[in-house]
Amino acid sequence: MLAELSIRNFAIIEELSVSFQKGLTVLTGETGAGKSIIIDAIGLLVGGRGSSEFVRFGMEKAEIEGLFIMEEKTHSCFDKLSDFGIDTSEDMIVLRRDILSNGKSVCRVNGKLVTLGILREIGQTLLDIHGQHEHQQLMDSDQHIKLLDQFSEEVIRPAFEEYSHLFKQYQNLSYQLKNLTENEQQLAHRLDLLQFQYQEIEQAKLEPGEDELLMEEKLKISNYQKVYKALHSSYHSLHGEQKGLDWISLAMSQLEDIASIDAHYKELYETISSTFYQLEDAIYSLRDQLDGLEHDPERLNMIESRLNEINQLKRKYGQTVMEILEYASKIEEEIDELVNRDSHILKVKKQLSEVMEDLLVEAENLSVIRKKSAKSLEKAVLKELAEVYMDKADFSINFSRKEGTHTDPVVNGVNTKLQKDGLDIIEFFISANPGEPLKPISKIASGGELSRIMLAMKTIFSKHQGVTSIIFDEVDTGVSGRVAQAIAEKIYRVSTNSQVLCISHLPQVAAMADTHLFISKEITGDRTKTSVRTLTIEEKTTEIARMISGVEVTSLTLQHSKELLILAEQLKKISS
Repeated sequence: MLAELSIRNFAIIEELSVSFQKGLTVLTGETGAGKSIIIDAIGLLVGGRGSSEFVRFGMEKAEIEGLFIMEEKTHSCFDKLSDFGIDTSEDMIVLRRDILSNGKSVCRVNGKLVTLGILREIGQTLLDIHGQHEHQQLMDSDQHIKLLDQFSEEVIRPAFEEYSHLFKQYQNLSYQLKNLTENEQQLAHRLDLLQFQYQEIEQAKLEPGEDELLMEEKLKISNYQKVYKALHSSYHSLHGEQKGLDWISLAMSQLEDIASIDAHYKELYETISSTFYQLEDAIYSLRDQLDGLEHDPERLNMIESRLNEINQLKRKYGQTVMEILEYASKIEEEIDELVNRDSHILKVKKQLSEVMEDLLVEAENLSVIRKKSAKSLEKAVLKELAEVYMDKADFSINFSRKEGTHTDPVVNGVNTKLQKDGLDIIEFFISANPGEPLKPISKIASGGELSRIMLAMKTIFSKHQGVTSIIFDEVDTGVSGRVAQAIAEKIYRVSTNSQVLCISHLPQVAAMADTHLFISKEITGDRTKTSVRTLTIEEKTTEIARMISGVEVTSLTLQHSKELLILAEQLKKISS
């Protein structure tokens, strides 16, 4: 849920901080007080289109920041955050967007700079804004198949996963076949290039780790004088008459004579004795190193030449010798495919035919399941529409398929395009009034009917869409009376599954609010400021009375307001 919103220098808002609660929050106030501006700010926070016009006059930038509290660790937003490398260790997500006076934006998620596109992707999983004249997810026909799948997820998901697995195989094999059957001249050029590269790597006769061993040997040869001097000096400092080991031997002999007198002397003797034998071993090692030390300038030249050859290959085929060898192995397979192209084509065609056969079975199975689920969804939508006094409306889910080309599979005698979601193209159709034909929901007129249709469907889909917060911006415009009451109840029902923020002019909606925020503006000097405060129950009663009367609050409108609030509490108890 959206827990906190902070706005600075945005339109007429100088500085504003608002806390939001769970359930239904209604925002009311006089026209022009800034209600829609707050919703605009939230829209920009989750990736909406911004411009310099949003920056308060005379300021360098507008700042919007929102804190979302996520109680479900399995929410899809965490997968998005992980995909983009954003910290997900806590159950909080902070979105921030600064809009500069030149129109550019700076976006952050949990403190990490992101692009506007990434902000939008994450924001869409958190919040859904619906205004009367906006086409959101329900108005986008491309999203209808996803909504149907979400509605019956438990039965559709297993079939969809099986289809998706086979579809990926189908795509990979189709891509392989296309590559094997493309332009002959391009394939010949490709084969020549790969054979040249493979031969170049083979002729080098590389060994894994060879470059590292050569670098070690080069280091030793390059520092021959330094190494020889150090070994020679160390050896002759320790070995020989009147040298280091001789003196230690003398000390050991002297202590050996008194070792039996005192335990401490014995301990000293044993320490020096041990040191003597260790140094003796070290002297033998120094001698061996000196005997084996050679200065070979020709070998150094050979090493440098070999390393240069390896580095030339690294620049072309990989950063390490192992990567170069792996590349050679990879292109060897491709060379084999190109040389034996005809047999590979037959092999891939056979595999593609087998996968296609299984894929079509799963596609038809998925389509059958969807059609059964569509019947259930149609009934659920019609039931919800009846509850907002649209019992004469008709709703249908239309299934169609995209015609393909000669390379696509034949389904029921027609070449049909297989898509990542299956064979079906799904679109919601509706008729608001008897006698009118069913039309795509995206083409119906806006107004009171659209508000009811959207709310009816939101009641169903809010359980499945996964967003934590839903905003309704004056979706109740154009309705009144019993329809207004029905819409109020629908909005409240949506809020039982998701946090709902609602700008409304209907007293019935305000009465159902769990939290009532009043938006007002005042003029200080020559500037306008917007403020927000949470109403007490007494203030809420007065505000609803104002919404009823429109002008003056009377004892009668106050009485009516109290009755609305009592009715709202009764309806809430029934809903819970």
